Amino acid sequence: MPFQKTFTLGNHRKGCHLVTQEVVSAIDEGLRNTPIGILHLFIKHTSAAITVNENCDPDVRTDMDMALDKIVPEDQAWLHTDEGPDDSVSHTKSSLIGTSISIPITNGRLALGTWQGIYLTEFRHMSHRRTLVATILP
Repeated sequence: MPFQKTFTLGNHRKGCHLVTQEVVSAIDEGLRNTPIGILHLFIKHTSAAITVNENCDPDVRTDMDMALDKIVPEDQAWLHTDEGPDDSVSHTKSSLIGTSISIPITNGRLALGTWQGIYLTEFRHMSHRRTLVATILP
């Protein structure tokens, strides 16, 4: 049976944050009832993103944030700054990383690789709580 839940992650400021356990806790009921399926995870924001990457060494998250800052620097002559100087740069990074991911479910668990975890990539300097929609299809 399909399962869908909207939930909010804790506060996070700019950077790449491992949120796998927060996600699993939020969707535990749907996972338990799905022997084989797919999780589609969507973030309802345009200044943050989600992705799957290294879950063990926190240096990877720091390096990823640094690389994104180099690819999309904040000191560009951005025109859209309605919500501050990190406005357009955040939207651009969100489009590059993406607003959704899909992860297989096997035996009621996310079928992530040994070194994989779900990242919230927050592009705003100020802390924000981000809302996600999880849809599980058998």
